Amino acid sequence: MLTLTGQPATYGALVHEGTALLLKAGIANAAQEVRWLLEGTLGLSGLQLQLERDRSVPAEHRDRALALLTRRADGEPLQYLLGTQEFCGLDFEVGPTVLIPRPETELLVREVREMAGREAAPLIADIGTGSGCIAVAVAHALPKARVYATDLSADALGVARRNASRHGVTQRVRFLEGDLLSPLAGLGLEGRLTAVVSNPPYIPTGDLPGLQREVQQEPRLALDGGPDGLAIYRRLLREATSYLASGGRLVLEVGQGQAESVCRMAEQLGGYGVNGVRRDEAGIDRVVSLEKR
Repeated sequence: MLTLTGQPATYGALVHEGTALLLKAGIANAAQEVRWLLEGTLGLSGLQLQLERDRSVPAEHRDRALALLTRRADGEPLQYLLGTQEFCGLDFEVGPTVLIPRPETELLVREVREMAGREAAPLIADIGTGSGCIAVAVAHALPKARVYATDLSADALGVARRNASRHGVTQRVRFLEGDLLSPLAGLGLEGRLTAVVSNPPYIPTGDLPGLQREVQQEPRLALDGGPDGLAIYRRLLREATSYLASGGRLVLEVGQGQAESVCRMAEQLGGYGVNGVRRDEAGIDRVVSLEKR
């Protein structure tokens, strides 16, 4: 465990020593992260930290800041410490029970918004909702949509419900606990869904120990895609077809190098046509859109 060597007496010293601590821990954007953590913890703006750098730090502020800086130096994700992450222009609560939303996942929302926006009253299912970022962002973007969001984790669903409330879509997003599409059984949705969307776990089990230490602190349930990383895709392909309307879409985020395999599995299973593949900003095939024939 890395800790500060002294007890900084001023805000300026707290920023300086906190930055040195995070740099020693191998955090490249250390100076900015220190400011974000101090702003979030102490309720001071970046400008205040600059103008009051010679002001003495109250012991309560110092202890609270040092605790967070130490946790960050030990590899706890910044977003968990701040408690929020921006996604699709919306601020989402996050914590250790949910995967941290990534910018590339916004492509899923864009794909669903573009195809479902033409429907009068789209019905959409978000499978493995986690923080609810996809379900809430879709509902926010499509005011006439109804969204069903499922997850195995009751704790994750608690976070997702709070995010739906935060963004005023509680009445149009229904959260259901259970495995993949099984919670949808009995709701009369068979053959009716406009889209099924999912960012499933897709990291091969053997690759998990080599992930960044911050990523390893995210829920394993949201990361582990089985021996080849494709286990959940096989199940989603089988389960989604009975719920999608004719022409409905199964929209999936995939890991690097997985798009071709997922498209091939869909074609082999039958009942799907490949509608398109979107690349992320790094040029990686990231979102596969499959249409029910």
